[in-house]
Amino acid sequence: MRKYIPLLLISLIPLFLQAGSPEVSGELKVWHKITLTFDGPEVSETDDYNPFVNYRFNVEFYHDESEKTLLVPGYFAADGNAGNTSASSGNKWRVHFSPDEIGEWTWKASFRKGKWVAISDKSTTGNSGGFMDEATGSFTVMESDKTGRDMRAKGRLKYIGEHYLRFAGNREYFLKLGPDAPENLLAYADFDGDFASDGHKDHFVKTWEAHLQDWKDGDPTWGDGKGKALIGAINYLASEGLNSFSFLTNNIVGDDQNVFPYIDYDTYDRFDVSKLDQWEVIFEHGTKMGFFLHFKTLEMENQGLLDNGGLGLHRKLYYRELIARFAHHPALNWNLCEENGEWVKNHPTPPQNTMERISMAQYFADHDPYGHHIVIHNGIQFDDLLGDASALTGVSLQTHHSDFRLVRPDTIKWRERSAAAGKKWAVAVDEPGDAQHSLVPDKDDPTHDDARKQALWGALLAGAWGLEWYFGYQHDHSDLTCQDFRSRDLFWDQCRYALEFFKMADIPYWKGEPMDETISEHDNFLFGQHKNFYVGLIKDPSVENKIEIKRSTDEDTYTVQWFNPRKGGELQSGSLTEFTGGWTKEDRKTYYTLGKPPVDDGKDWVVLVKKVK
Repeated sequence: MRKYIPLLLISLIPLFLQAGSPEVSGELKVWHKITLTFDGPEVSETDDYNPFVNYRFNVEFYHDESEKTLLVPGYFAADGNAGNTSASSGNKWRVHFSPDEIGEWTWKASFRKGKWVAISDKSTTGNSGGFMDEATGSFTVMESDKTGRDMRAKGRLKYIGEHYLRFAGNREYFLKLGPDAPENLLAYADFDGDFASDGHKDHFVKTWEAHLQDWKDGDPTWGDGKGKALIGAINYLASEGLNSFSFLTNNIVGDDQNVFPYIDYDTYDRFDVSKLDQWEVIFEHGTKMGFFLHFKTLEMENQGLLDNGGLGLHRKLYYRELIARFAHHPALNWNLCEENGEWVKNHPTPPQNTMERISMAQYFADHDPYGHHIVIHNGIQFDDLLGDASALTGVSLQTHHSDFRLVRPDTIKWRERSAAAGKKWAVAVDEPGDAQHSLVPDKDDPTHDDARKQALWGALLAGAWGLEWYFGYQHDHSDLTCQDFRSRDLFWDQCRYALEFFKMADIPYWKGEPMDETISEHDNFLFGQHKNFYVGLIKDPSVENKIEIKRSTDEDTYTVQWFNPRKGGELQSGSLTEFTGGWTKEDRKTYYTLGKPPVDDGKDWVVLVKKVK
């Protein structure tokens, strides 16, 4: 006898089968990574029906109180534990969400299937993929409990239309300092994939053995205890007080050729799921240890590798995968391309033009749900991208003199040009110096005088929001060969001193401007906000230095303190501790003597002048 099931129940069966609840992992706290893992179709990285192209998984998150909606891309996660198992197949599909509001968030999944659907922005592209398509749910987010260096204690680092980035949580501004090198930081032997033996410059593959000593019990690993040395390297940088590191995520055809997110060197539409999970272990540890993550998505040699430089299938897939897997981190930027544009002869791939540069920036602006900072690197200059011409929110500067003499003028130039164009860029100097030398090892230059004066303080007192340091190829531990960050240990101390100064100074540096013309010795650097604060690098304190303070009155009193940029320490008193304003007619300007630092050692000192409130 045939049993009949009511029509209503029949209509509900597919819904119940398809809308299974995901596994929710992570701490349900603001700025943290919350992961939803769904059971979807069983697929493999190498299936004939390409899962990276022919499925599109998105989840829309909605916060009722603020009326915020974030559309977050998801990705194929193999068995859901691929970083440890090295799985390349499975039925797990995953999305990472980083909420920026406490309270209830509701979500709705979209899972579409069909040819090319992964790169479509049409909400109803292709057909329903079944499984979690149209599934809904909610969860409640609480305040973060993180403190200290952990970026989750601060909130998302945002571009706010000014020359400096600010955390959305604690609303603090941010100055970054750290290594730009090695660019092939991720060419690490402990990652999955055949890059270490595929015949493409395999001698550059790293072990990071020198930093194995810096790994600590309780730190993350993957597989059978892999990853310790690179995690140790991050720990070392944190111990030096640095807060940024950078890395290429694709250097196929480039200088190193061992870093890429794909299953092999020649396939650009299939991603190595386990390797990317392992990258996330590094980035997640970096976030917890207080690091800004500088994603450099391409370099000069391979700017035209994907779609001949255009925004087609391969480039969109690449950017989408980066966003889906890593955009939840609170502090990062997308650097579209290192040394971009047509500026050298014999490019290995086609150089990109203006419209291609604009298209790259616009893709991240349109698809990164968190609106991270977007920059590009010279190469060619940036005049075609100023103002409303592009979605860029800043630039990443490279100079080309061993004495760092272009760092300060180039920083000032792009601050001024961007402001004049109606959109202030946040300017960072990410490769000061030249290709041959730049920041050399301590054994070659233990004092690093030029790097400190011309680059470090030259940039910060020009209004750069940070610097990262390139390692020249004529020295040990270069931009391609470095496996020991201790090779520059003495200079990292000087970077830490600079960050400590700005914290001690307690000034609104984000309101400052370079103003060298107001200091009597123009070889010095001066930065400040008139009638509020002034910070100067005095290169020769034996000469009497004066600064001009505009429209000063007899009621204005200023304190004078000194800081040793070579040795750090506290703010100190010099021969003059304060002065009171008053108009004098010396060239119709008001000049005030700064006095001398506490020790006349013939070396550079930083002077801090602050108006008494």
